[in-house]
Amino acid sequence: MTHRWIVLAVASLHVLFTAPGRAADIILVSPGAVSSSLAELIPRFEQASGHKVGVRYAPALALADRIRNGEAADVAILGEPAADALQKTGRLVPSSKLVIATVGVGVFVRRGAAMPDIATVDAFLRSVAAAKAIAYSDPALGGTAANHVGRLMDSLDPAGAIKAKTKLTPPSRPLADFVVAGGADFGLTQITEILADPRLALVGPLPGPMQYYTRYAASLVASDKSPHETLSDREFEVLRLLVEGLGPTEIGERLHLSVKTVSTHKTRILEKLKLGSTAELVRYALEHKLVG
Repeated sequence: MTHRWIVLAVASLHVLFTAPGRAADIILVSPGAVSSSLAELIPRFEQASGHKVGVRYAPALALADRIRNGEAADVAILGEPAADALQKTGRLVPSSKLVIATVGVGVFVRRGAAMPDIATVDAFLRSVAAAKAIAYSDPALGGTAANHVGRLMDSLDPAGAIKAKTKLTPPSRPLADFVVAGGADFGLTQITEILADPRLALVGPLPGPMQYYTRYAASLVASDKSPHETLSDREFEVLRLLVEGLGPTEIGERLHLSVKTVSTHKTRILEKLKLGSTAELVRYALEHKLVG
């Protein structure tokens, strides 16, 4: 199961390889549902590419609002409906969306604690009725799973009995901390977040009729920068040496890079500037006064 999410996160890093942003500051915004995979894979990406990635985590719906309101970022991982909507408004780059994961909602307990029966809808309802307290993230903070669980509990609770035993927390770590500390018999959140915390035990996914799956998509955030402002520091160094007339071997020796890496940088530079040849690159650099 964990390996599956790691593979999916690799796909998200594929987007980062072509994302705009300077080498020291590629900004990725993401919900916590994919944090464990990104934490493992981003260092590999940084080592392989020379880029540095800064990650800001927040609930998915809250992230969508922040991007909609103009927050700066290079890559955004969002629920697919929000990504589609933001692409239509121009806040995300058209055709850059890549679905990287489908995540369901699960029930969890503190590792070693008794597990409730949630095999069926009726069994889940009996376990909720028998619990002294249940916990999930506050829907008002913008979590996709939290909003689904909140709506689900409201639909199951005409008399208010479930609401009386429900404890709402901030998302991710605070929710896990609360359940681990004994504040609730069990909690509900996205399955990836449960699997990422060794203190927690996954009871299982919500029964089929109650389940909700979030499809997460990575997209490039639209930028008002000039094309050459999206080059990394390393790419700008390679551009400058190409314009000076150096070939890949000479550039590699000057920057202590392999010829293959220099060629990769050159390809990315031409793609980002939408140019077709070194001659066009020289003309672009002179027109924009990028070299002395």
